[in-house]
Amino acid sequence: MESQNKHRMNLLEEPNLDLSEPPSMLETDETVVKVEARAANVFYGAFHALKNVSVSVPNKKVTAFIGPSGCGKSTFLRSINRMNDLVEGARFEGSMLIDGYDVYSPEVDPVSLRKRVGMVFQKPNPFPMSIFDNVAYGPRIHGIKDKNQLEEIVERCLRKSYLWEEVKDDMRKKSGNSLSGGQQQRLCIARTMAVDPEVILMDEPCSALDPIATQKIEELIEELKANFTIIIVTHNMQQAQRASDHTAFFYLGELIEFAPTVQLFTNPQLKQTEDYISGRYG
Repeated sequence: MESQNKHRMNLLEEPNLDLSEPPSMLETDETVVKVEARAANVFYGAFHALKNVSVSVPNKKVTAFIGPSGCGKSTFLRSINRMNDLVEGARFEGSMLIDGYDVYSPEVDPVSLRKRVGMVFQKPNPFPMSIFDNVAYGPRIHGIKDKNQLEEIVERCLRKSYLWEEVKDDMRKKSGNSLSGGQQQRLCIARTMAVDPEVILMDEPCSALDPIATQKIEELIEELKANFTIIIVTHNMQQAQRASDHTAFFYLGELIEFAPTVQLFTNPQLKQTEDYISGRYG
């Protein structure tokens, strides 16, 4: 048992491993499951915020979580990389699997987990340092010191976030906080990519942005899913339709319906889903 637990811990600390054998790596809609919740419950003290949620999130696809405010979307998102561990009184019950391995196993290091599962928040939060140092921050704290390697990582991530051409001339001098809101959010995405995560969580990444910046982020999300599994929380149902492959509808802490996005919005299976997406409540 001890060797098995150690094996699981190592799997969650090391990226890019072949994890094709665990039994929960099931084929659904011709894609492999990357994140799977089984009877997931979250409590904040006595408040039951997430209620018995089971769902399989496909690998290298965009999955959107929709639903009214306070329905459990962000709580579920923060459960995937154990950000709820930082909330006093928070408690998780059930299983949250990545590549078939439970991230709530006591042997799992949450810091190593968050390297594999990056997060982009609602409000852009660049560090008070240069653009270059924002992107290089993660690789540095994970032990990369070689200047040439850091240069390569920063350029690659800024290019992937479509920010390179806008900042390359003064990225060592210009603070990340001096950028526009949309640029800051793309910088935060570049910073997240710099540690080579496998999953990127986005909690309403466009809610503070104007339509032009929102379009750029959505185009970026479409590009990124070739290499990452992306889960996005959004209140904007049009954004969910534009940007996601699958959509999950939450209400009062419960997962009501999960389906390919086109199906959920054109032919929902439950009247509660239909009422929400047609604007009858929310």
